[in-house]
Amino acid sequence: MGNAVRVLIVEDEPNALMGLAELISAWGYRTETARDGVEGWEKALSFGPAIVVTDLKMPRMDGMGLLAKLSEAGSGISANIAVVVLTAMGSIDQAVEAMKLGAYDFLQKPVDATRLRTILGNATRQRDTAIELEVARRRLRESGVLGRLVGSSRAMREIFGLIEQIAPSNVPVLITGESGTGKELVARTLHDLSPRKSRPFVAVNCAAIPETLIESEIFGHEKGAFTGAADRRAGCFELANGGTLLLDEIGEMPSGTQAKLLRVLEEKKFRRLGARTEQDADVRVLAATNRDPNNAVAQGHLRADLFYRLNVFNIHMPPLRDHAEDLPAMVETMIAEMNEKHGRHVSGVSAPMLERLTTYNWPGNARELRNTIERAVVLCGEGALLEVGQLAQGFGKSQAASARITDTDLVPVHVGTTVDEAERMLIVRTLESTGQNKTRAAEILGVSLKTLHNKLKVYGNLPPEA
Repeated sequence: MGNAVRVLIVEDEPNALMGLAELISAWGYRTETARDGVEGWEKALSFGPAIVVTDLKMPRMDGMGLLAKLSEAGSGISANIAVVVLTAMGSIDQAVEAMKLGAYDFLQKPVDATRLRTILGNATRQRDTAIELEVARRRLRESGVLGRLVGSSRAMREIFGLIEQIAPSNVPVLITGESGTGKELVARTLHDLSPRKSRPFVAVNCAAIPETLIESEIFGHEKGAFTGAADRRAGCFELANGGTLLLDEIGEMPSGTQAKLLRVLEEKKFRRLGARTEQDADVRVLAATNRDPNNAVAQGHLRADLFYRLNVFNIHMPPLRDHAEDLPAMVETMIAEMNEKHGRHVSGVSAPMLERLTTYNWPGNARELRNTIERAVVLCGEGALLEVGQLAQGFGKSQAASARITDTDLVPVHVGTTVDEAERMLIVRTLESTGQNKTRAAEILGVSLKTLHNKLKVYGNLPPEA
């Protein structure tokens, strides 16, 4: 027991305290007990636990007070301690507030032993992750790299700092930013720096799934649950068991599915379509959107209660144009990646090429930059530098043209034109201006790609290439 993980249990009800201590000890942990927050604080100082399991409502000092004491800088307690909050039915809001203050996870009473054991196991792995995080911090200070993200600008360093703080926990995170800014990279970095890193990372784009299939995709279904369900199928929550699930473009999820997702987040259980029993959901949920989430809530695209539950922490990825000083380091990293991917040996980027890249506005952000670098690497000679000649024909011209408004930039709308016809004309002209690039057109129009596709179906008289 000398090297066993130490768990402090703080609970004012004697039978519950004894039962938890016996149960957790049987799993191989070294336990200590306390009957309220004051005693819990004293035991924490002398016992040095890696994990604290505490009730919320207790005399003298409650669980929130104990959490605050444990989180104080210079308190003499390890910064890597994991606090698991026990809460009665109807106190979910308090548990969420506790997680905002630094709690690792929460569990409703009566305690589900299987769920508790899973949480303790994850919290134990968090200790090992703390060492890797310190290595990541050192690498960040030296080279401006964190996981899959690159950048030394103030904006990116602030993002790195927040990722370091919240990666080891189980709190939901809402990642926002324009298309192509690297929201999925943020999610993968959060996963890679968490105790869940050895478990699956599953990403699903809610905008790319038909509304009739999205619940099946996320929760799974039983055989015969609906027409066409020939076999049982595992959903994303099952596939991501023990790991991390990224719900990209969360604002495109139907409202009914959002309500079911909210219940899963609150109760940590889900049910396949057509199933009679529920399953535990040991999954950290991350969400991403290129919409302004407050506007999405106001417009009814995102349920307010789901937004508040997901938005425990918000990481906003700035557009590349707002941290262009990071571009040279990003280019260097991308060249190395593309060399490995394509078996090339490009040695770097020429000064004229770098100037062209840094003066471009990058409407497609880091994704557009990556595609540009990949093209150039494939065309570049072995051992040579990337040159301007390897850029796509017309690179940057659309940006220069956008600075001058001409007759071709205008959509003529006359009195008597219907709203539908004006919308159709705007879509046609926008698609023409982007060379039929639907993703870019959707960004310009301020709608999701899914919405644009739906509009194109409605306006069946658009050109086939549109």
